[in-house]
Amino acid sequence: MASEIEAAFDDDPALISYVAAGDPDAESTKEYVRALVRGGADIVELGLPFSEPIAEGSTIQGAIRRALEAGMTPQTYLDLVADLDVDVPLVCMTYYNLIYQYGDDRGVEPFVAAAAEAGIAGLIVPDLPVDESDPLKEACDAHGLDLIFMVAPTTTDDRLDRMLARASGFVYVQGRLGTTGARSDVSDETHVSLDRLDAADLPKAVGFGISEHEHAREIVAGGADGVIVGSAFVDIVASQENVADRLEAKARELKAGAVEGAEKVPEPERT
Repeated sequence: MASEIEAAFDDDPALISYVAAGDPDAESTKEYVRALVRGGADIVELGLPFSEPIAEGSTIQGAIRRALEAGMTPQTYLDLVADLDVDVPLVCMTYYNLIYQYGDDRGVEPFVAAAAEAGIAGLIVPDLPVDESDPLKEACDAHGLDLIFMVAPTTTDDRLDRMLARASGFVYVQGRLGTTGARSDVSDETHVSLDRLDAADLPKAVGFGISEHEHAREIVAGGADGVIVGSAFVDIVASQENVADRLEAKARELKAGAVEGAEKVPEPERT
């Protein structure tokens, strides 16, 4: 049976939208998540701020810094999630140290249990090596959460096989090397990565560098099942100008691009 996250890819290509929780404050984050959903976001990736976000570029690092300065903690994050009343899956993107240090001496179990109770449907943990992921995978399975792995252009075939054996929800395809951040084009590495995942059973969503309608269209036309957009939304939040309306409009633009890309995907030949 498909999870809530996997089911979000059933009808159209999924738009997965990222914002940092607590940027600029918790109440604003709730408003912004609702705006993204109105604009067509199928999944919202809600970042739990960590002081050393190694996978993030300067845009999202700025959002994380603002959220931490405003007082965001793992507990206030979970309280925020519990207060959200949206009808799309919420994914927590964070780093392993926060998960491991939460609660008591039971390792990752307390955080995963609390996240599930608050309403989180899945986790993305970019600094967790797949070979050390069994405890988190077991906790996620026990509480009904998906564990989503990031596949880079440099991921070896053996490592990819181990990721796919543990992954659920969707595969996060890193569209280019480096850190997150809006770009002006789609990297050739994106298409190579999608080709490598052709036989994967899970939906494939591409992130890193997507910021425009045409990016979303090209990526879905190239074989992706969805797109992940963060920095383009975080830039709007940082502007502090008409934020909710602009987030909604940007989500609508990107969702439309993804849907157009699906319409250009050729039908498989029938035998």
